[in-house]
Amino acid sequence: MNTLNLGATSASYLNTQLEAGVLTVTMNRPEKLNGWTMEMMLAIQAAFAAANERDDVKAVIFTGTGKYYSAGVNLGGTLKIMAPKKLKALITKNNQALFDTFLNCSKPLLIAVNGPAIGASVTSATLANYVIASESATFSTPFAALGITPEGCSSIHFPRLIGEENARRMLGQEGWKPDAKEALQAGLVQAVAPADSLMDEAQRIARSWVEKEETRTFLAGSELANLRETNAAESEQLASAFLGAKFLQAQTRFLWKKQKYVPALMFVSLLVSRPLWAKLL
Repeated sequence: MNTLNLGATSASYLNTQLEAGVLTVTMNRPEKLNGWTMEMMLAIQAAFAAANERDDVKAVIFTGTGKYYSAGVNLGGTLKIMAPKKLKALITKNNQALFDTFLNCSKPLLIAVNGPAIGASVTSATLANYVIASESATFSTPFAALGITPEGCSSIHFPRLIGEENARRMLGQEGWKPDAKEALQAGLVQAVAPADSLMDEAQRIARSWVEKEETRTFLAGSELANLRETNAAESEQLASAFLGAKFLQAQTRFLWKKQKYVPALMFVSLLVSRPLWAKLL
């Protein structure tokens, strides 16, 4: 068994183990619910890039530690005060890069969802070959409630994967949050396991892929080129939505309630000055 050399910063966010051709990449910020700060996202990108380059990596498992799989993108830890036009370009770039990390993984990819998953951690999981969930997992994509548009290719991939009606329920105002059993029935995940045997089952599946020389594929018949094109378009739409009044108001209230005053003030400043800069975007 060995690990990837990702550097000290990345290693503080992720654990990696390579054994019998299977690389297990584990998010290791349970005290932060494995939220995706910019540092976490860069660490994930580094791990996947390293896996692509190594001939001894035949399959990849991606999972988390603690009670949560991931609380998704931590906006307070990713957005900074800057000119709105520049901020829009940055959001577009970062969002596209995040999901391209999963799309461009050239090795068979298995996601092991060890607990609740929110937002981008849900949509990115569906870009794998296979998703296995703990019985304690739930799946939430509250984009409509936040005033933002679908991301992670979910605008086209969810309807293919779970059907038009279930996609509408998850991505729309209803905000359906399926548990593991419901996700399995809908087709969002391909297997469910007890929490204490999740990783054993994930390893069994990944090692069988190594033996069979499994290749990288996507669920529901989706194709890489189409997913990349969708990711680029969704990233542009999402960046525009992030600078919309509804989202700015919601984030201000949320962050202030959490006593995260500095990022809250950033959203306040954007909201107050929005009539001046919105026409320049």
